[in-house]
Amino acid sequence: MPPKYSRVLLKLSGEALQGDQSFGISPSYTRYIAEEVRTVHELGVQTAIVIGGGNWMRGASVAEQGIEEATAHYMGMLAMVINALALRSALESVGVPARVQSAVEIRAVAEPYIRLRAIRHLEKGRVVVFAAGTGNPFFTSDTAAALRAAEIDAEVILMGKNKVDGVYDADPRVVPTARKYANLTYQEMLEKKLAVMDQTAAALAAERDIEILVFDISAAGAMKRAILGERIGTLVHA
Repeated sequence: MPPKYSRVLLKLSGEALQGDQSFGISPSYTRYIAEEVRTVHELGVQTAIVIGGGNWMRGASVAEQGIEEATAHYMGMLAMVINALALRSALESVGVPARVQSAVEIRAVAEPYIRLRAIRHLEKGRVVVFAAGTGNPFFTSDTAAALRAAEIDAEVILMGKNKVDGVYDADPRVVPTARKYANLTYQEMLEKKLAVMDQTAAALAAERDIEILVFDISAAGAMKRAILGERIGTLVHA
């Protein structure tokens, strides 16, 4: 089957690299993520990735401990860079050419974010990992994902959740009878206050008419199945 999408943006939380650990990076699970991306890359799908830094620290949580809030957010951006570098290394180890572009300039380890260069990398068959969020404090990695998806003209944002296969009306890990949504509009998502992404990110994605597919990245093969158009997870649309 031909892929449903030709250019996608995969959004991962920092916790996606933890595996079964409670903190930091699991090398084996990071390699698993890289293998999942490789199966999509082999289909010829141009793939960009935005990854959070919550497996190391969250800026908002650190700010609550007394560190000045903007500084705390910059610390969180550096955590995202660490994860991006780990993921790039894992991708290259499985034969996928990859580049890291950081919104905060750290030229010794990553390219600065340049939109046209990112698009050129994608056209040349390289995976681009966008690091450091938007480069501005007070914005989440969700907002960075929506922004980068709009900038590179991605057709869909793939929200890779860990052991959650879509959007439910309650936490399925707590409420066994929680109901899963197959489809949602952005308006329904906001009205029901469903925790898919923050409101700034949702508003931007809705304005640009970018679909969001929420799926379980820990289910082997799920990302490829989504790319091929199989009905998995929850599709959020305008």
